[in-house]
Amino acid sequence: MVVSAVSPLYAVAASIAIAGGLIGTGMAQQGIGAAGMGIIAEKPEKFGQVLFFFVIPETLWIIGFVLGLILLLQIL
Repeated sequence: MVVSAVSPLYAVAASIAIAGGLIGTGMAQQGIGAAGMGIIAEKPEKFGQVLFFFVIPETLWIIGFVLGLILLLQIL
């Protein structure tokens, strides 16, 4: 079994990438969720459309997670 040590700088860079994606997702969903609840209260038939817009920012944490893995595994 081969155990390779990851440079501390790569670990810090990966954690910043992941944290940035998570913080960005939270900030985006904060406004979308509040506005979406107002829309659903007035027009319940818009639930699917509001849900779609609420899920779009989830791509930010996925991108941050993939970038963090790339940095930790030193693929590039």
